Amino acid sequence: MLLLFFVLKKIPKFSDKKEQTDYYLITNQISKMNKMVVLEQDFTSLQKNKVSYELLGRKVSENEIVTFTKTNAQVSYDLSKMKLEVDSVNKKLIIKSLPEADIRVTPNVEIKSLDDSFFNRIDEEQIKKVTKTSKENALKNVNQDLLKEEGKKQLKENLMQIFVLAKALNYKIEDQTGTIDITKL
Repeated sequence: MLLLFFVLKKIPKFSDKKEQTDYYLITNQISKMNKMVVLEQDFTSLQKNKVSYELLGRKVSENEIVTFTKTNAQVSYDLSKMKLEVDSVNKKLIIKSLPEADIRVTPNVEIKSLDDSFFNRIDEEQIKKVTKTSKENALKNVNQDLLKEEGKKQLKENLMQIFVLAKALNYKIEDQTGTIDITKL
């Protein structure tokens, strides 16, 4: 009986380790919540590129590369940069400043078709050039001004939903930036 008691006492407790891990995961998640993605848009394009070789001014052969580009555009705001002041005596929530929009455009180019001939081989340099051109065209086709405008509208809507809680607690919301319509709350 005594031997069994000492053996059980020497077995380590695993519950302590689990608590530390859970705590880390919770704090990690909270620190990531400061960024709000308010708008996300996807674009696709198909592009045909012809690579030809000429000899003495005449076209000898022509190769074709077809690329498919998927572009993802996101508008996000870092809410940790938003400046708020809480006046608990007068029950006011004062919005001092809003963060600037962060626009992230990510094009992804896939080669869908590669027409290669025996005499006229397409090399890695040509593929890189075509891929680069496809990415540049994708970036040009994204209207960043329109994304900023739509993102700002969505940010206002999201913030108004958040500030409903402040209104429920009888706080008056004061916007010093002039961007949020407080009358809709």
